[in-house]
Amino acid sequence: MDQSLVSTRTAQRWFNHLKNGDLELDDLPRSGRLMELDMDLLKQLIEEDPRSTLRGLAEQLECSHTTVEKHLKELGKTWKYGVWIPHELSSHQLQQRVDTYMDLITSHRNYQWLSNLITGDEKWVLYVNYTRRRQWLSTCQTGVATPKTDPHPKKLMLSVWWGIKGVIHWELLPNGYTITADLYCQQLDRVAEKLKGRQDRVYVLHDNARPHIAKSTREKLLKLGWATVPHPPYSPDLAPTDYHLFRSLSNDLRDKKFKDESDVKTELIKFFDEKSQDFYERGIMSLPERWRQVVDSNGKYISEN
Repeated sequence: MDQSLVSTRTAQRWFNHLKNGDLELDDLPRSGRLMELDMDLLKQLIEEDPRSTLRGLAEQLECSHTTVEKHLKELGKTWKYGVWIPHELSSHQLQQRVDTYMDLITSHRNYQWLSNLITGDEKWVLYVNYTRRRQWLSTCQTGVATPKTDPHPKKLMLSVWWGIKGVIHWELLPNGYTITADLYCQQLDRVAEKLKGRQDRVYVLHDNARPHIAKSTREKLLKLGWATVPHPPYSPDLAPTDYHLFRSLSNDLRDKKFKDESDVKTELIKFFDEKSQDFYERGIMSLPERWRQVVDSNGKYISEN
């Protein structure tokens, strides 16, 4: 930019000075009071809208954006992205989450029943798991290249059920298969066979995917004598398989490549076996604290670190 040119804002300011009969174009010394800032108002503004920009705050507070930035740092504020959430919850859905977990908290004197809880879900496992990461580079370096993800990657669907003692049953669906209510009922029979003689009472926690809540599935659970734990829609933050098991599995699979289904199975066996019982127990027994967080936040999603 040509240093001899002035900005549009400066030109406008000069024009207003000249229009009012002020022929002095140099900036006059400013008193310190012009740079003062109402800290209470600043706090109020960012609490009302954390996405407010420095420019917008400066205009509302009638000071420079550098002054706003300085005082925001003094308040311990940093400019960073917010987190993604699974779904924009309606007021009804927020209240549904509060009601569901308030009932679970108040209807049990203790949480010993969680030792009889089994939970599970499905997850796609890719043969190739590329991850693009930040790199420390010099000005002229391009860094290590990362291939783009195939729009139609080769993958297998994993179905898994587990409890505080570990994985009860898992399987990979044959290529091209998807979960249907009939297949899900067959899988529940296989889980029941694995549980035979291990526990008398079974509580089931699964999400609201169509095969999980189909009439035939409800009838199967009734026949098995298993109690279903309520789970509101759009609540992966209250599903241990999502927030605990699959989160850990995704980290394990990062940057790994598999030649075939046998390779994938070997990796899954290794992953499940290497996890301690404490890992599985922690995933289940963290539920009551997460329920309380949802109730205390009026149904909002739990923010993961």
